[in-house]
Amino acid sequence: MVQKLEKHTRIDVADVLRGLAVMGIIVLHSIEHFNFYSFPDTSTQSAWLNFSDKAIWDGLFFMFGGKAYAVFALLFGFSFFIQDNNQRMRGNDFRLRFCWRLILLFILGNINAAFFTAEVLVLYSLVGFILPLTCRLKDKWLFILACVLLIQPLPLYYVIRACIDPSFVTPSIPTGSYWGAAFQVQSHGTFLETLRVNLWEGQIASLAWAWDHGRVFQTAALFLFGLLIGRRGLFLKENLKFWNKVLCGALIAFFPLYGLGNMLPGFIVSKSILTPLLLIITSLSKFAFMLILVSGVIFAFYRTNLHDWLMKITPYGKMSLTNYITQSIIGSLLFYNWGLALHSQLGITASFLVGVVLFIVQLAFCRWWMSRHAHGPLEYLWKRATWLK
Repeated sequence: MVQKLEKHTRIDVADVLRGLAVMGIIVLHSIEHFNFYSFPDTSTQSAWLNFSDKAIWDGLFFMFGGKAYAVFALLFGFSFFIQDNNQRMRGNDFRLRFCWRLILLFILGNINAAFFTAEVLVLYSLVGFILPLTCRLKDKWLFILACVLLIQPLPLYYVIRACIDPSFVTPSIPTGSYWGAAFQVQSHGTFLETLRVNLWEGQIASLAWAWDHGRVFQTAALFLFGLLIGRRGLFLKENLKFWNKVLCGALIAFFPLYGLGNMLPGFIVSKSILTPLLLIITSLSKFAFMLILVSGVIFAFYRTNLHDWLMKITPYGKMSLTNYITQSIIGSLLFYNWGLALHSQLGITASFLVGVVLFIVQLAFCRWWMSRHAHGPLEYLWKRATWLK
């Protein structure tokens, strides 16, 4: 039976998950210099610093790479359910209003993209239309559709096609010139030049990367899974048994998938088979690890003494849009040529510390702001514009 959440109910654990996801995104973006892969020369730095750089890079990408964004996407679908369900209880159909909300998100995403080429809000605004199109389907069909999208149907077709036809070449969108233009303007461009290139070449490269790397299908699947989580009330404490099953299943799935992904390059010669097959395997392994993280946080929130500590993160999660966009602006200012150009001075370890400081400052601001207001600044503007008030 579908569990209906009461109108205006705020699920604190969802805000905790959202806050932790944005935290993971910030520290990853910081060590990447906000998608600007320019770093100081490491040949003269100490061995311990080289070790620290590698440990931080590998550790953070193992923990958050492809997972923090996935949690963010899962909660996007969940938030849609909350909004849609609240309006249905008032006798309103929210679907067209949500489409307008996606258009507004597209605008916000492009503002973000002007500073940071690898942002996801534009992708969410485009893929998000799957939610109003499918939200009246029964749970069974939503689950089936989400699973089909999750297994990456197009790359799966490429694998089958390449197995049948050895001459088949897996198609990909040529983006080298676009990434090159973005790198050049990040290295040498003025503020206005950076905005212009990021909004055109940067966005083309980013969306093409998302398509070639399966993010479009996976994002759509995560939106639908988030919608189902909302319908079933699975973030509520009484459904901890469900997350126990999820945790067990995800643990069983992750390790074979992760190991298989590392083994395949040594056994498959054909790139037309290997590339899409690896995409499928790594996408599923990251999905499984994301479920481990989500389940772990939910158990920690409801069953351990960490509950009070995790509650301190909820203001950060409630202001996730504000935090996500402002970290792009600050990161661009810190690392790109138009700003402080710290890309040539700060290595991975130092950049990680910058990300930690940025998170702490944002968290402190969020706690102060949310003690005085019901919504974050950009969240408030998005809400007002959604309802044209």
